Amino acid sequence: MEQYVSKLHPLVDYAAGIFLLIIAILTIGGNLAVLITAVKCSSHLKPPDLLSINLAVTDLGMAISMYPLAIASAWNHAWLGGDTSCLYYALMGFLFGVSSMMTLTAMAVIRYLVTSSPICNRNRIKKNAMYIVITCIWLYSLLWAVLPLLGWGHYGPEPFGISCTIAWNEFQNTSNGFSFIVSMFALCTVTPAITIITCYAKIAWKLHKAYQEIKNYDKIPNAAKLEKKITLMAVLVSFGFLFSWTPYAAVSFWSMFYTSEYIPPVVTLLPCLFAKSSTAFNPIIYYMFSKTFRQKVKQLKCCCGWRIHFMQENSAENPAVSVIWTGRDNVQMSSVLKINTGNSGSLVTQ
Repeated sequence: MEQYVSKLHPLVDYAAGIFLLIIAILTIGGNLAVLITAVKCSSHLKPPDLLSINLAVTDLGMAISMYPLAIASAWNHAWLGGDTSCLYYALMGFLFGVSSMMTLTAMAVIRYLVTSSPICNRNRIKKNAMYIVITCIWLYSLLWAVLPLLGWGHYGPEPFGISCTIAWNEFQNTSNGFSFIVSMFALCTVTPAITIITCYAKIAWKLHKAYQEIKNYDKIPNAAKLEKKITLMAVLVSFGFLFSWTPYAAVSFWSMFYTSEYIPPVVTLLPCLFAKSSTAFNPIIYYMFSKTFRQKVKQLKCCCGWRIHFMQENSAENPAVSVIWTGRDNVQMSSVLKINTGNSGSLVTQ
């Protein structure tokens, strides 16, 4: 069918397939390392770390269930499988996309509650509560993913022909499409994004004030360096996911009000590829900012029969209260930092 034929130059299709292959390898390898590390160090995990594991599962699920079909279609210069595979691909993308967004939102809210609560209440989050939160996230995501299959909204091919997603252009065509897209945009994109930004802005401000206080009491020698690292971590994990999806959201928003026929196909392709690259960011951020995670990854035995030899982890230098920084949109400081601040008691950033 014509709608599933690529609108791009064959060389562009081939390059897009190579790009997705690289992202798939990074995503699968990186998130498998996160999950393996979590299993090996399960006794050290705190309840909020379960959200990080769930985030790794969503990224890994997207890479495994979607990217092979997208790569094969790109190299075929036409979408493979017709309507059936298009519905499958779009449903998987929506399911894992909403799940990632809601997981990041839950991370932000929980981290804000933790940093805002009294020290004596900071360890009261239980694993059972996290399991309930994660279950609700998946049920919420599944509900939104199946609604187009039940008649509210619609899935269809992307303008460039070799991918499928929500039919954004139905915003203008039918009241059904209008109501679905407005509701989805408000409840699955705008509200979570505002929540994430608000929570991390407040966390950043609290950290700024706390470390200013630490520097005033001169209780740690490298307070300024530590504050800079934590602030940089907060910026990266807070906006990495949102930034990668912003171009795609902008193009989709444009196609809601104006026909995509006036947008060159390659312009609609690039934001889609950039958004898919977000699945590889999380392990990279873990690796950059968590020394414990770096050491655990270096100790992993590779499945193909070779191993990389590195120095063993110095447990005296790294008390592994939590081995995973809760990634892309979460300021996870689970390696408990206890600092006496005179009359104000202990500052604990979990």
